[in-house]
Amino acid sequence: MVRVEVYTDTAGKIHGFAAKGHSGFAPHGQDIVCAAVSVLLQTAILGLEEVAGIVPQTKIADGQLECYLTLEQAGRPEVGVIMRTMLVGLKAIEAEYGDYVSVRLSST
Repeated sequence: MVRVEVYTDTAGKIHGFAAKGHSGFAPHGQDIVCAAVSVLLQTAILGLEEVAGIVPQTKIADGQLECYLTLEQAGRPEVGVIMRTMLVGLKAIEAEYGDYVSVRLSST
């Protein structure tokens, strides 16, 4: 299962996420669930870099993708749009493939 934890501040602004695991929906290279989650998370990072001009702190390894922003960066309107859009997509995947993807909000 892919477990995605999305970190928010007390105001609900997203300032990071950590995804771990593989969905197990299909064999490696054919797993549309893993691919969908990966595309959303990587597109969010690209959006932060290319649209918002922010280079987030990231960690990428097999079955792991993490992204962290400062609270100041997370407060920027364009960052909020990028991160909320990512969350909407993740929640939609979870609604359809809940046996393979778990999305959890964590307030820090």
